Amino acid sequence: MKFDVVTLFPENIINACNFSIIKRALDENLIQINTVNPRDYTKDKHKKVDDTPYGGGAGMLLQCQPYLDAVRSISQSENCQTIIMTPKGKVFNQNMAKEFAKKSQLIIICGHYEGFDERIITKSGALEVSIGDFVMTGGEFPALCIMDSVIRLLDGVLGDSDSKEYDSHYDGLLEHPHYTKPREYEGEAVPDVLLSGNHENIKEWRRLQQFITTKNKRPDLFRKFLDSDISEYDRKILEKNNLF
Repeated sequence: MKFDVVTLFPENIINACNFSIIKRALDENLIQINTVNPRDYTKDKHKKVDDTPYGGGAGMLLQCQPYLDAVRSISQSENCQTIIMTPKGKVFNQNMAKEFAKKSQLIIICGHYEGFDERIITKSGALEVSIGDFVMTGGEFPALCIMDSVIRLLDGVLGDSDSKEYDSHYDGLLEHPHYTKPREYEGEAVPDVLLSGNHENIKEWRRLQQFITTKNKRPDLFRKFLDSDISEYDRKILEKNNLF
């Protein structure tokens, strides 16, 4: 999968991608990451890419020409999705990550300063995306959040092919508790079922803990899960533990 990031600060993207899972995916040619700087496309001799807003107001707005020319310079595959990072966009979630992971290319436009000239959004045809109801200085770190979330879903990226299926939010639920050595620490012991060697019991316990954790910490997600198409396996666990 190819990622093209339109950004005024390409070093933020490149530097962050030189570690951990993303770095390994790059080294194994599972992904490609390219940055495009709008300053390279501005017609202003001072490399300016922003200007004051019409109608007045605080801050500076990013201009159409350098941004649209930067986006249009990118060769797009047939199965490509363009998104633009903005606080007024649709809030990113795991389902969106799964949809993006089906694409062969993701173009991410990162903003800065006060925001974009609206025509950058309309003429690029980009999907507006936010990572939450708060404001950040620029779109680079939100873009990295999305890239990391999508990359870990790609085939071959994670060492354990099953591990992503137990991640929080993968199927709408939070993750179950995890334990490692020592067996007991400051009076708190690892649950006996995890030491039993019975893989079916362990699987059921972990699934039950997902239900309990989600119900207690994110009741909104748990209600949504109960309204979904629940498997017979999950239904038996829920009924057995009076969680409906």
